[in-house]
Amino acid sequence: MLKTPFTPYSEKLLEAAHRRKTKTQSSIVKTTTLHIGNHAPDFTLYNTANEEMTLKGFIESSNVVLLFFPLAFSGICTNELCSIRDDMHKYEQLNAIILGISVDSMFALNKFKEEQQLQFELLSDFNRDVARQYHVLHEDFPLFNMKNVTKRAAFVIDRKGTIRHMEILDDPGKIPDFHAIEEALHTCHHD
Repeated sequence: MLKTPFTPYSEKLLEAAHRRKTKTQSSIVKTTTLHIGNHAPDFTLYNTANEEMTLKGFIESSNVVLLFFPLAFSGICTNELCSIRDDMHKYEQLNAIILGISVDSMFALNKFKEEQQLQFELLSDFNRDVARQYHVLHEDFPLFNMKNVTKRAAFVIDRKGTIRHMEILDDPGKIPDFHAIEEALHTCHHD
């Protein structure tokens, strides 16, 4: 069996990972559930260009639609995100930014974004911290005997950071109600 030598550099990496894990765990919202009218938990995730993105950075200028989806390249997720892509003009008119979030790596999401020609950000929640904050994590995904996969969910967050609409689907075969998302954005747009 090949053994990797343990070096001071390895020790520093382990310490940094432990500090990050401890920091992340302490920053996770401890509420049992989110409701319409609650302040949306802020987060920092990497996009497909390996840049850190925060929710706060987006809501300073626009309403935000968070779309959690289980897995890139799966049929239903592809249909869902391509439907959003094809209707981007509607969301832009309502001063809304779309953020897609999944547990896929930023590298997989980058390939998915390129192949599907998606014009909005895809964010990697590889460590599942944001899915836990928003209570959208399948502990046992109903397909393929997988664990800890993001549920399909939609949140509309206004420029004040308030959740104006939310829909969390336990059935991965269903997609969010896009009409309800648009209606929520209309109310944000007119407030």
